[in-house]
Amino acid sequence: MCLARLRPHMRNLTAFTVRGARAMLLDPLVWAAALLLLLVWFLPVSGGVFHALFPALERPVYLQEPFSELLWQHISLVALSSLVAVAVGTLAGVGVTRTWGQSLAPMVDALAALGQTFPPVAVLAVAVPVVGFGEWPALIALALYGVLPVLQGTVAGLRSVPASVRQVALGMGMSPGRALWQLEVPLALPVWLAGVRSSVVINIGTAAIASTVGAKTLGSPIIVGLSGFNTAYILQGALLVAALAVITDMAFERLARRVAWQA
Repeated sequence: MCLARLRPHMRNLTAFTVRGARAMLLDPLVWAAALLLLLVWFLPVSGGVFHALFPALERPVYLQEPFSELLWQHISLVALSSLVAVAVGTLAGVGVTRTWGQSLAPMVDALAALGQTFPPVAVLAVAVPVVGFGEWPALIALALYGVLPVLQGTVAGLRSVPASVRQVALGMGMSPGRALWQLEVPLALPVWLAGVRSSVVINIGTAAIASTVGAKTLGSPIIVGLSGFNTAYILQGALLVAALAVITDMAFERLARRVAWQA
């Protein structure tokens, strides 16, 4: 009797597992991530391919550091700098949309725009004498560079919330802080997420130049290739950076669709 009762549940579980596995196999994001991992494994052993493509080069494959280690360090650097940029940009955006902070909006916008337009290489050059070589100057440059898209997304999202909605919330007895977090933030979330998406994807590409100050990233093969006129190194680094940026953008696009659907 027990087995007879369990059989329908087992069939449902099997069907659910099969559908899940089929959906995963047809998922473009899964295939893109698999391609990135395949590149990380394949590039170190691709000497024959790059010898054929670049016969004039004696060492056409970058072997100074493992690509897996460079990928992890690149992701870590982008993640940490993006967390700082998201925190600063979000708090500044919330502040300038409040009554008490509206007078600061021009100054905040100007500072964020300055961080975006100031070349990251120049930020690195200024930061190195202060904090030394390595990850710290890269973190400073990437964090400054990533603030503006988050700030713009936060401000645009919060300002898109109708004033009548705020007034109704306050009329129902909500405090300004409660109205912000329970009403305005959920409505502004899709636009805010678009700003975060732009910031992170931009930082993935910009992080490649961090290798000029001693940080180990996927830009290391590119920098070494540029200094040594080795086009193969440049191509290998560029492929991995591009693949990582595409995967991240696809992941944010999926998250944005889910947020929009829930909203």
